[in-house]
Amino acid sequence: MRIVKQIAVKSGVSLKDIYTIRPIKRSIDARGKNVIIRLVVDVFTNDKPPFEAANHSRKLQNISNSEPVVIIGAGPAGLFAAIRLIEQGFKPIIIERGKNVKERRRDLASLNKDRIVDPDSNYCFGEGGAGTYSDGKLYTRADKRGNVQQILNTFIQFGASPDIAVDAHPHIGTNKLPGIIEAMRNAIIDCGGDFLFNTRFTGLVLDGNAVCGVRTKMVNSSSAETIIKSRVVILATGHSARDVFELLNAEGIAIESKPFALGVRIEHPQSLIDSLQYHCDLRNPYLPPASYSLSAQANGKGVYSFCMCPGGIIAAAATAPGEVVVNGWSPSKRNNPYSNSGLVVSVDDINFKPYEKSGELRALNFQKSVEQKCFEAGGNNLTAPAQRMMDFINNQSSSSLPSCSYIPGLQSVNLNEVLPKSVADTLREGLKIFGNKMRGYATNEAVLVATESRTSSPVRIPRDKETLMHPQISGLYPCGEGAGYAGGIMSAAMDGERVADKCSMFFQTHESF
Repeated sequence: MRIVKQIAVKSGVSLKDIYTIRPIKRSIDARGKNVIIRLVVDVFTNDKPPFEAANHSRKLQNISNSEPVVIIGAGPAGLFAAIRLIEQGFKPIIIERGKNVKERRRDLASLNKDRIVDPDSNYCFGEGGAGTYSDGKLYTRADKRGNVQQILNTFIQFGASPDIAVDAHPHIGTNKLPGIIEAMRNAIIDCGGDFLFNTRFTGLVLDGNAVCGVRTKMVNSSSAETIIKSRVVILATGHSARDVFELLNAEGIAIESKPFALGVRIEHPQSLIDSLQYHCDLRNPYLPPASYSLSAQANGKGVYSFCMCPGGIIAAAATAPGEVVVNGWSPSKRNNPYSNSGLVVSVDDINFKPYEKSGELRALNFQKSVEQKCFEAGGNNLTAPAQRMMDFINNQSSSSLPSCSYIPGLQSVNLNEVLPKSVADTLREGLKIFGNKMRGYATNEAVLVATESRTSSPVRIPRDKETLMHPQISGLYPCGEGAGYAGGIMSAAMDGERVADKCSMFFQTHESF
């Protein structure tokens, strides 16, 4: 009622004339001593607001007998491409190397408890993509790449809280996103679309320089390859599908090495971040767990926080045996006692020079080498090398480590000797700057866990700026984060929709088989 009274004062509308209010945007401003919650609302007087939910629903239809489009990958780019194709009258056939979202959970449990990495079912591979079990954050700055509100409304249609359409930094949560992904899959199947799980993409079938199908093979099966005919293939495999990059490179299909970022996960007690951001000893229960965003220039390189997870968990995100990769996620309530964030440094061809004989795979092989070195440093069993923050800055070993959310466990290691020298040097300088920007952030209560290396794809698959099609292969559409055109759930989903629209235009200008 206090909020409604304030709205009446601000809007100049009598309290008795306000029928209802509709929140438009909600954000928290913690820059000053007093934390302010900012609300933008529509005020409706006397009459009910127009009912708009139906206008937000996707116009799905039966496409069982329509022209097929093969989509490689069931992450956000692939799923939203499929939904958009159904709206336009085409049948999506989604090929996913991993398992469906429920079965995938068992492999994640095995990864954490038994330290067994399934190379086809893990935090990066499986229905929903990397974001499903690593947080579900929906904030994006890529609002010029597509219809952000349409993507949010689609998530709401399939079960997400309506709050995501209002919050400045919307978040679904790892505990809730799997159910939403499953609902999206069921809707696609009900319309006549197909899902092929546990199925690897093993190559394109070409007629000259034009796609006419794909080759696939069941995971862990001795059966022969299967060919699926299609004049259009959307390649939405995600940033960790190294075998796909290697396959394209081996077949002479153009790919490009690209810069990315690499570093560590830093974990603080959430109560400490709350006190720093909200300027208090104890967070008010009406405020959410605090987050932060930090960036700086150090040694001529960009250093920045990435995928910050308040009340979160550090996850083991390796996709192959013999490597350590860490990521972060939060449940919807963000109620774990730890706060973690990626802290990464930009890396480029100067860093990749030892791998220049790899050609366009040089960034990928640099990334792989760091992950393998971290595996060895941790003890060759998914234990992650780690160091207290101030010890890292002072280049001295940590005699002990704080408790940490990373389930496989930590091994005390001087990360200055594990990370590439240029990365470690730049990260140290960046952490000093962050400690000055956010007083209290630099503390030995914080632990650095290596390595955060899957920030974005180390490869870009080129495409024409207008058609979004690969310049060499007619009918091949590189898409999403793995192709180098997105950086998170929202931008990947928008890219999936953009590519689907271009596929529709392709069919209008090309004759059928």
